[in-house]
Amino acid sequence: QVRLVESGGGLVQAGGSLRLSCTASGNIQMINAMAWHREAPGKQRDQVAKIYNLVGSHGSADYADSVKGRFSISRDRTTNTVYLDMNNVIPEDTGVYYCQVYAYLTGGSWGEYWGQGTQVTVSS
Repeated sequence: QVRLVESGGGLVQAGGSLRLSCTASGNIQMINAMAWHREAPGKQRDQVAKIYNLVGSHGSADYADSVKGRFSISRDRTTNTVYLDMNNVIPEDTGVYYCQVYAYLTGGSWGEYWGQGTQVTVSS
């Protein structure tokens, strides 16, 4: 099947930067979209950024209002890796970040997959 491996989480000071990575591997034919979700302490898991394979009415990427102008999502199609560049972080960015992938598998099937999550803590 599909395996997602996340990395890059850790402790960062307010105002600093951090890069999260998520690499998908397995029986993948094509990835339609990749996204990052955040689960802050005591709150539900919400999408913070999403990048699409094709540009449409949605554009190439979506961002939550709380991270617009500070976070940037990008994708390396050669390695099936999605990145989240977090800049000028604030304490409210603290939470567990999960990678999400919509993938078509070899043989024509498709599925939704999630990473294990990586903790990001912003100190102040």
